[in-house]
Amino acid sequence: MEKFNKLSIIIPAYNEAKTIHMILDRVLEVKLIENIEKELILVNDCSKDNTEEVLLAYIASHPGAGIQYFKHEVNKGKGAAIHTGIQKATGEYLIIQDADLEYDPQEFNQLIWPVIRGSADVVFGSRFMGGNPHRRLFYWHSLGNKFLTMLSNAFTNLNLTDMETCYKLFRSDIIQNIKLEEKRFGFEPEVTAKIARVPKIRIYEVGISYYGRTYEEGKKIGWRDGFRAIFCILKYNLFK
Repeated sequence: MEKFNKLSIIIPAYNEAKTIHMILDRVLEVKLIENIEKELILVNDCSKDNTEEVLLAYIASHPGAGIQYFKHEVNKGKGAAIHTGIQKATGEYLIIQDADLEYDPQEFNQLIWPVIRGSADVVFGSRFMGGNPHRRLFYWHSLGNKFLTMLSNAFTNLNLTDMETCYKLFRSDIIQNIKLEEKRFGFEPEVTAKIARVPKIRIYEVGISYYGRTYEEGKKIGWRDGFRAIFCILKYNLFK
């Protein structure tokens, strides 16, 4: 069994004023196995709504909750917000949590378990495996995700089922020493390509729930991001 003391939870936010307090409540409610401490790292990517006001009020009302707040003065993209969070993390492991309600923080322990048992350095949470709840939306998005995962696997020689998942748990010292370039939604294929090349890296995958949003509910990713993902898969695998 492997013991670690702190999990850093990176939450990038852009125009999430309506839901950010709910996801923070859910994260704080989670009791991690082995009494692992939580560190919340909020990165506001220059939101145009009142996300900052909501976050600062929430932090003020939850003293001692281990919440750190950082802000980009210009909008740089989700990937850039994740980069900031990775560099600020002080936990031995870190995980990425979207600011919306599509992923359930109660499932953090499912990703932590392979680490605790001494098997994993990186754990992906797959929306396409296991018997957990999945909201059924956007057939072509689902097909696109599976295609991107298959293309990524062909280059990395991993047999992932969901490369594009938000839930990725990393050993902090490994991910903090990888140079990451993609500022927007190209983060997922880039980090997968680069983490797969780390010598003797142990990568696991576990099934998770997925409560997807419609565009009316605030979903941001679109077809242009799919083409960017293809570009990134080729760029970071063929041109190392």
